[in-house]
Amino acid sequence: MITIALADDDPLFTAGLAMVLDAQEGLHVLWQAVDGADAIRQHRHTEPDVLLLDIQMPGTDGLTAIRQLVNEDTRARIIILTTFESDEYVLTAIEAGAAGFLLKNTPPETLIEAIHTVYHGDSVISPGPTRRLFSTFRNRPTPSIGSGSVTEQQIPADLTSRESEVLTLIARGLSNQEICDRLWLSMPTIKTHIGNLLAKTHSRDRVQLVLYALRNGIASAQ
Repeated sequence: MITIALADDDPLFTAGLAMVLDAQEGLHVLWQAVDGADAIRQHRHTEPDVLLLDIQMPGTDGLTAIRQLVNEDTRARIIILTTFESDEYVLTAIEAGAAGFLLKNTPPETLIEAIHTVYHGDSVISPGPTRRLFSTFRNRPTPSIGSGSVTEQQIPADLTSRESEVLTLIARGLSNQEICDRLWLSMPTIKTHIGNLLAKTHSRDRVQLVLYALRNGIASAQ
């Protein structure tokens, strides 16, 4: 059983979402919070496996809540579920420790799949935010290699061409299965490459790999 918690200042939204999730076999909603502070209080009493958290809430917002929960060494996997109004929200949420970033108009079946994905240790990010992230980073000036750029300093020298290829596809939002199909490789092989990428780039999870790829110019928008 995967236990879930919801935090959003719209009670009708959380009530409806709770009904959808509780109707799914293997999922159970433990509690619903009205803001970040309420989520932190309830989390300290009953820690869920997955926390679906809005960013923009009165009082303690979602970003503040993520930082506090991470500081308290939460085991919960946090998925931001929002209307996505700012690129910086995505970047900050990922850096703060979110395991996923989804839009509120995400189809229920996609959300349910995402919950299972993050519960099993992977991460998710909606195609829309992924494209916006590409645009954000593409429009930022990139320092030259000769000037001691972040790219030169941070890209591991031992990153193989295949690992770079896998990283590019991850940053474009492809799932493991889609990467397998694209590269004609087995799932164990792809998982090995991803494990190597996490270790070499010092990334916490898949979303961190996306951010790493974008910051270092490894991936480009399609």
